[in-house]
Amino acid sequence: MNSKRKILLVNDDGIRAPGLVLLARLASRLGEVTVAAPEGQCSAMSHRITVHGELTVKKADFPVPGVKAWSVSGTPADCVKVALSFLLPEKPDIVFSGINRGYNAGLDILYSGTIGAAMEALVNGIPAVAFSNEANDVWETAQGYLLPITEKLLELPVSRSRIWNVNFPGRSPKEIRGILWDRQPSPEGFFQDHYARTDLPDGGFRLEEDGIPSQTAPEGTDMRALLDGYISVGQIRNAILREETDSV
Repeated sequence: MNSKRKILLVNDDGIRAPGLVLLARLASRLGEVTVAAPEGQCSAMSHRITVHGELTVKKADFPVPGVKAWSVSGTPADCVKVALSFLLPEKPDIVFSGINRGYNAGLDILYSGTIGAAMEALVNGIPAVAFSNEANDVWETAQGYLLPITEKLLELPVSRSRIWNVNFPGRSPKEIRGILWDRQPSPEGFFQDHYARTDLPDGGFRLEEDGIPSQTAPEGTDMRALLDGYISVGQIRNAILREETDSV
């Protein structure tokens, strides 16, 4: 364990999200932690950045001793950019993104602000790990397994074009069947689109999204692992960056 490791924490659920606080508490045992997180909810923003307009950056009261925290009026990827350019004296050794409230598995990875922030780190030459938890506010498994999983990931070689992606089922640790490694993203989303339509008097209509959870997924995938009660660990490749192996 390296107490001098510099760790940047980001998320897409916002500076006050319980998953971010939990991640900060655990990450503080691995090194020196700085938080840069959106001031509000920014889920499903993928790798979006602010091109026009202003960004406001403020010091944030944060309930983890020794952790410096900042809120950013932008996207998760903006938070990484701002932290690297203005908040940190040097590049961090690693970026942790999450813990997201809701799985980032299968096709849903494409939309994820959690993944987008981790990919922004990768673009800047910084290794990254994305953490997500089932959207039911049961955090005990993440709390119990995050540190040992992360300590192992820090020792494993990973390509400079890939991030680690860790998903925790929202179950008690005694209900967890184990950890499945090297899971591949499922070719479908964890939630299937389902819209409730209301027709309007002017001829338009209103749509209310109400995703239907998937009940099946191919063997060997992240979604199959989660549906079966396992923690899923895998890698996600950035299609632009070259494949080069290097240790986190």
